[in-house]
Amino acid sequence: MTILWLTRLVLDPRNREVARDLASAVSLHRRIMSLFPDNVGSQARHDLGVLFRVEDGPAGSHLLIQSGHEPDIKRLPDGYGQAWTKPLTPMLDFLSPGLPLRYRIAANPIRKPGKTTRELYGLKPIVPLSGDAARQWWLRQAQQSGLHIHAAHASPLSPVGGQRARGQRIHHARCLFEGTATVADPDLLRRRVAEGIGRGKSYGCGLLSLAPAATLS
Repeated sequence: MTILWLTRLVLDPRNREVARDLASAVSLHRRIMSLFPDNVGSQARHDLGVLFRVEDGPAGSHLLIQSGHEPDIKRLPDGYGQAWTKPLTPMLDFLSPGLPLRYRIAANPIRKPGKTTRELYGLKPIVPLSGDAARQWWLRQAQQSGLHIHAAHASPLSPVGGQRARGQRIHHARCLFEGTATVADPDLLRRRVAEGIGRGKSYGCGLLSLAPAATLS
């Protein structure tokens, strides 16, 4: 398995560039990708395995970045924040069937109704899910990711978005799923952690965090 890196970046809320990036998922995506080699290609995020999630706490916001290439923190602007990077691979190598875990993921739960259903009910091609429908989406995704869920708590999050080049608007509804599980298929789980889950991976969705049952915080 490719070595994965996990970077925790504690952001300085007084920094103007931090404020700008937090206001736009597109801007934040560009900032994160600037930490990696240039000229990777048109699928740089995918090829470098970059996923991220913003988390808010009593001390302010921090950013989690997972990647298949160690980021160059020196590329951050002065005063942007403090960062620590460690290899994630030892944790993933530790996974085994039946291992109890805590998990957390901010995801974009959706469904794609068929053409007949869309025409009948006037639905869009992609319908964001909420409430129990979102929770059921996560339970299906978890099963398909090698996890056996014991507890699943779902909390709505504010959507992420921004404007890309040529005026294209980005908008992804989000929900935070967290709880407890046991490992059902370690190899499948490792692959899904590396790939990310669901849509919106370029804009802060899909990063699945795992930790031994009492240590995820």
